[in-house]
Parts: sequence; C-alpha cells; structure tokens
Amino acid sequence: MSSITGWAASAAGQPLKLATFEVGALGAEEVEVAVDYCGICHSDLSMIGNEWGNARYPFIPGHEVVGRVVALGAQAKGLSVGQRVGIGWTAESCMHCRPCLSGDQNLCAQSVATIGGHHGGFADRLRAHWAWTIPLPEGIDLASAGPLLCGGITVLKPFLAYDIKPTARVGVVGIGGLGHMAVKFAAAWGCEVTAFTSTAAKADEARGFGAHHVVASRDSAAIKAIAGSLDLLLVTVNVTMDWDALLWTLAPKGRMHVVGVVLEPIPVPAFALIAGQRDVSGSPSGSPVDIARMLDFAARHDIRPQVEMFPMAKVNEALQHLADGKARYRIVLEAQSH
Repeated sequence: MSSITGWAASAAGQPLKLATFEVGALGAEEVEVAVDYCGICHSDLSMIGNEWGNARYPFIPGHEVVGRVVALGAQAKGLSVGQRVGIGWTAESCMHCRPCLSGDQNLCAQSVATIGGHHGGFADRLRAHWAWTIPLPEGIDLASAGPLLCGGITVLKPFLAYDIKPTARVGVVGIGGLGHMAVKFAAAWGCEVTAFTSTAAKADEARGFGAHHVVASRDSAAIKAIAGSLDLLLVTVNVTMDWDALLWTLAPKGRMHVVGVVLEPIPVPAFALIAGQRDVSGSPSGSPVDIARMLDFAARHDIRPQVEMFPMAKVNEALQHLADGKARYRIVLEAQSH
C-alpha cells in the first residue's frame, strides 16, 4: 500500500484527526506492519504538544506498536509476512556509523524516531527498518506488550548497560507509567526494590508490583533516613525533586540513572559524587538486541505492564485521560480491525 490512515497531529495543542497520507513505495529495507495494538506513552503527549521543540507536523503519533508484518522490502531480512512484531521509539538508524556497527544503534546520530517526522502507530499501518522491527517471543501477552517496546526497554536498559547484579538494592523514583514497570523488572531481576512515590495510596500497589520498601518521595526526612543504602536509583519522573537528598541515598559507587525527561536542570553537587565515587547517568531506549532481550525476559517472567484499553477511535479521550494523570498505569489503543 502507498497510503497510511491514522490519527494525526496537525499543530501543537490540537486534537488528533483521522487523516490519510501518501507514503510512496515501500523501501528496500523497510517493513510494513498492520497495527493491532499501540500503547500511549507520555512522550506522545510531549511530541503532540511540541514540548521538546522537535515535532514536525503533520504526523501520526504512537511508538509502542504490536502488529503483523504485511509487506517486506526486497532487502528486508529475518522476517516473514504474518509474523507478530513490535516497533518502539526508533524506526530506523543508518546501520553504518560507529555506534550502529558497535551494537549501539539507539545512539545513532542519524536515527529516525517513529514519531515526529515519521508516521507512527495510531494508524492502520506503519513502516520501519527491518532491524528495528522486533519479533515477539512466544507466550508474550500481545494486548499489554506495546508499552514494553518503549517504557520497558527504557527502564531495563541501565540493568543491561551497567551490569546490575541480582544482589543490588534498587530504588525507583515515581510509580507511574515507567516506574511501575521498573519495579516489576527490578524485582524479577532479583533485586531488593525501594519504591519512591508522592502518592500514599500507591504504596500497596507498589508492593504488589514487587517493591520491598516504599518511601514518600516528597518527604526529605524519609529520604535522608535511607542515605547510603542504594546501588542504583532509577529516576522515572519528569518533575523537580529533592535531588540532593536523592543523591545521598546512594551507597558508595552507587548510580543515579535518569530516564524521565526532567526539563529543569538537575543540580549535581560535586561533593556527593566525590565522597562516595558515585555516578549520575542517563540513557535513551535500547538497541534492537536490547529490546529482544527485554522481551524474552518479560515473557519468561510474565512481566506485563498494567494497562487500560481504549479503542483506537477514542484516541483523543485516551490522551486526555493520560494528560489528566488518571492512567493506571499505561494506556493501549486497540485497532478497530483487530
């Protein structure tokens, strides 16, 4: 097919409208996927509203896609028509730069995001490079798998990148769309998990996700009471916190890793780093191999994001539900043809 129909953003702050776009012939290394489910990520809201200043309108949002291969370019490799696949934040990378050839394709300077200047998954179909079209493992729950393709790999990436051991003590700041998955992954990884939340009502839910301890994230005294105890502190929120208190929760050689897009600069006092040889880091999504490993791990341990389902036609209602902070904890759109 040379056209794609989906729910498109035409300008910042405008509701999505159904539109059809001509996309031309399928590229030699491209794959066309019929969408069955697509998760809604907070990044979709940010791109629709151009909060980061890099949106290019019009575009179809959606980058947590579960679907079926319906067409393959002449040079697409390793996939077959009818195969169940997933597509996350990245639709393609150059495949010849140093990061790509080193297995860090997610760090490619020429990578193309699935949304923004490319049409995403709030649609009947979408396209991506074959390497970024990830086969789904047997046994994974298709309806809830979409959020794993962005949020899931985002929170698991530091475990892979920094060789986090099952004996590690891990803190997760924010029990929302990213954070609840981070708690599930950290618990399945074998870690002792401390959840930080500003919502007291989420304490029992956090324990249900696998947290061993819960700390009030707006209570500086409570945070200071666990100073020096964590090997990894995973920040999943996008708001300003008591960064000094959080940094001091780290044990010697501990790491604070940021995956939430905090728009205000994060102050990092040198003494907190130097005194305990601590690190502060961040990461984007992950490479195709990282995503495949994450999916295999999720299938093996039956890690499922907690989702609310909406029909694709009610995408604007679903986006408002997320914007209002009511999502518990991820939203997935279901294609009408599914």
